[in-house]
Amino acid sequence: MVKLNKIYTRTGDDGTTGLGTGERRLKSDLRVDAYGTVDEANACIGIARVHTAATHPAIDAMLSRIQNDLFDLGADLAVPDDGKPLGYEPLRIVAVQTDRVEKDIDLLNKDLQPLKSFVLNGGTPAAAALHLARTVTRRAERLMVALAQDPSEHANRDGLKYINRVSDFLFVAARAVNDNGNADVLWVPGKNR
Repeated sequence: MVKLNKIYTRTGDDGTTGLGTGERRLKSDLRVDAYGTVDEANACIGIARVHTAATHPAIDAMLSRIQNDLFDLGADLAVPDDGKPLGYEPLRIVAVQTDRVEKDIDLLNKDLQPLKSFVLNGGTPAAAALHLARTVTRRAERLMVALAQDPSEHANRDGLKYINRVSDFLFVAARAVNDNGNADVLWVPGKNR
């Protein structure tokens, strides 16, 4: 369990931060950027939950589980698997977490109106917040993909699958809170020419 007695340590004043292995990296490092963006996505989901808590309790419970999993993903990213013994079992995203998100997607998607165009980010406040969370999640995914492409880095493939599925979930959840798609704002190509 994590215990935080002191919030500031001054160890990052030189522009570095510590990974879970104790290794120091620049705060601009790709790995740090990836788990920082996962944290940003998590914060966006927290904002969305302000709008879903009272009106969409089932979706809010799904979002709560995802928020916890995103902390697991951050922990996963903060401890690169370089094959060296750590003296403890690092927390990793596992396939069952992705499977659960897929089941939640399927549950929500069955009641949605079929799409006839791309959806603009908006509608209800809850949907707009979920779309924002989705776009930040996609950015986290792009950073994780870049990290996985670096031969000197190590990335958990289950983590990549998980973050991809979370962004899919957020899209479906945004449509669900938009009256199951009835309140979606659709893109009209060339409408304002």
